[in-house]
Amino acid sequence: MTDKVTLGKLATGVPGLDVLLGGGLNEFSFNLISGAPGCGKTTMAHQIMFALAGPGRRALFFTVLGEPPLKMLRYQQQYAFFDMDKVGTSIRYVNLTADLRAGDFNCVLERITKEVEDFAPSMVFVDSFRSVIQTGRGGNEGTSDLQYFVQELGTRMTSWMATTFLIGEYQQNEVEANPIMTVADGMVALSQQQEGDAVVRKIRVVKMRGQAHMSGSHTFRITSNGLRIYPRLLPPLAAGLHEGAPVDTDPTRIPTGTPGLDDMLHGGLPQGHSMLAIGPTGCGKTIMGTRFLQAGVALGETGVVMSFEKGTGRLRNAGMAAMVRAGQVVLVESRLIDLTMEELEDELLAAIDRTGARRVVIDSLSEVPLYLAPECIRNLREGVFRMLSSLAKRGVTVLVTVGLDEQALNMNYARADMAYITDAIVAMRYAEVDGQVRRYMAVVKVRGSSHSADVREYRVTDDGLEIDPIAAPVNGVLFGRTDYVNSGD
Repeated sequence: MTDKVTLGKLATGVPGLDVLLGGGLNEFSFNLISGAPGCGKTTMAHQIMFALAGPGRRALFFTVLGEPPLKMLRYQQQYAFFDMDKVGTSIRYVNLTADLRAGDFNCVLERITKEVEDFAPSMVFVDSFRSVIQTGRGGNEGTSDLQYFVQELGTRMTSWMATTFLIGEYQQNEVEANPIMTVADGMVALSQQQEGDAVVRKIRVVKMRGQAHMSGSHTFRITSNGLRIYPRLLPPLAAGLHEGAPVDTDPTRIPTGTPGLDDMLHGGLPQGHSMLAIGPTGCGKTIMGTRFLQAGVALGETGVVMSFEKGTGRLRNAGMAAMVRAGQVVLVESRLIDLTMEELEDELLAAIDRTGARRVVIDSLSEVPLYLAPECIRNLREGVFRMLSSLAKRGVTVLVTVGLDEQALNMNYARADMAYITDAIVAMRYAEVDGQVRRYMAVVKVRGSSHSADVREYRVTDDGLEIDPIAAPVNGVLFGRTDYVNSGD
């Protein structure tokens, strides 16, 4: 038996926000949504309100702007979450502008009290609450009067069993010194960060009483559906792994679509592994990826390709466009140039969950920075790690391609910032032999599995990559240098 009180949780309706809050919003809590103008505070408040409002849970939205609520509604109606049928019945708007002109906190408090008692809402929103404070400071009230007003408002809302949201254009240093923080149960801060020509929106849960919320800043984007938040977190461990269950030391192997590569992998790529195909431009990485998806289609599997720069038209000869048109492969691509890795991961996982795909090709990781905001480029390795971890959790097998600097001629050619993230690495190189350009391949690593140590020559044909069944006559410790390749004559 326990005397512990269980707090009711409200699903906010904002994708990703409940994860940050630790499971949802505490019912009957007193919350502050803060941030600079234009960062999405009012939109998020409306998204929460329309998701929760209904016949059994009514909402009262106080506007203290210089413009009528009608103008604000005109813009909010553009979002998919807006439901006009709820306005006037489950949702009521009240303009406090006239009450604020007197600069009297008590006048505003009594007006709010009257409206709440008349409508009996379960949710109350005040936007913008900073206008209340700024107008009040123009009168005779001091800081103690302001603090009393905030505390009294919080007390009354709690007694009315209402979940309250105060929205204000605060910066972080302003909020911490504000008397509202003494009574606020929760605080969510939104911001816009500009670096170069890119703008990235961030959200942070500063405070949330009674629950273990996620710390740190997380990116979000405002779309036609409202806010979409991308929490920075890793997926949970595979079932049983944290309980000491034995790890599968002989996983199922799947064909890569390139028979010679399957031979070098001693039977194929382990199911659920991620493989990095690394090499210079024109060495056949994209063709390998196409054959990888075609092998899955032959087994009745759906695939997903995340493509950058190329698009299906440029892959037509390799068969990718045909698979996309047939619905056998889903294409995930973007033409935005201020993306975050969290957004790319979300789009990729959504495509996998929608189609049940078992294979994924990311082509090419080298081009991803062209689409990312500068801050996200610096955190690329962390973002790729989270993405591959999420794919591994779903048991998806992944082929990632990445370009290689032509000047990297020794055997340590794998990118230091990416090599350890994937489970397997296949290296592809050029060499000049007897006046001809030839291609060579080696399997550098396969985590938890044996593999060939051969360096094998291969050719790009209409049927894909044709790999020699025996090791190439390569002498010395370097890979790709003309004077270390023996033609065999």
